[in-house]
Amino acid sequence: MIDLGYSLSRRFPDPPQTDYRTADVRTLRHDLFCGDVYVADVKADREISTAWGWVPVLDFAWALCDIVERLDRDPRGSRAATTQFAELDFTESTDCVTFERRFGWVEIAADWMAADEPPLTFNHAELRREARDFLHDLVADLTDMHEGLGDNPAIWDLLARFPRV
Repeated sequence: MIDLGYSLSRRFPDPPQTDYRTADVRTLRHDLFCGDVYVADVKADREISTAWGWVPVLDFAWALCDIVERLDRDPRGSRAATTQFAELDFTESTDCVTFERRFGWVEIAADWMAADEPPLTFNHAELRREARDFLHDLVADLTDMHEGLGDNPAIWDLLARFPRV
């Protein structure tokens, strides 16, 4: 079972003069909503998490949904034996999270994991569902906290692009 989560940073608050209603995509993805994120395998009691406080959590959720879709480009779907690969780079560091899909399974690993630690492994369809749920739940939380964010056209487009499964 997959658990995706986040916490917002108190050290890196959003600028108080931000107009969330008109914020552009770059601002939404890279300049706001900083904190930490994690991906956990509940059954194995293991997780990949950041502890930096500056990760743009909306960008992480957005990029995760993009990556899950990119990993599904092979028309053979879960029957595809060819490995499909994607990376999620963190803009403020050299660290990244890697995603490898083979057949219906996705392995997730991070640069900062110990060399002998195995990657987290999830069913692709389950990862897609959880990533989209995470995105929608995160946007709902952020919309509750920030007046006008729910009226931002970029947020509407994002949620329409990745509907709940």
